[in-house]
Amino acid sequence: MPVVENSKLQEHALPGLKHRTVGGKAAGVGTMEVWQQTIAAGAATPVHRHACEEVIVILTGSGTLTIEGKTTAFGPNSTLIIPNDVVHQIVNTGADDMDIIASLTMSPVRVRTAEGAPMPLPWDQS
Repeated sequence: MPVVENSKLQEHALPGLKHRTVGGKAAGVGTMEVWQQTIAAGAATPVHRHACEEVIVILTGSGTLTIEGKTTAFGPNSTLIIPNDVVHQIVNTGADDMDIIASLTMSPVRVRTAEGAPMPLPWDQS
């Protein structure tokens, strides 16, 4: 399917986070996934890791990225580069929602806790 109408895709949620997989197995993409997410003001992604690289484009909002204990601030129109299998977290430190697009080099993406235990996510089921 060469054109996907993102607003018609199923939206999943975690506390403070909305997620759509806009490119993945369901759309015929076999070796990577592309996620569209909104992180609410004051909310954060879970502390996690995955055995693949991730590139995140910050469309709107500002926050911090923590990788392996080192925290860096960022604003809109930034790109975050997440190496393979590092523990990381994104926190929205701004007053407004943060909108991001994330590309991951694995499909399906298997997310794990910092300690390595599987972390099932609602969109894993679709």
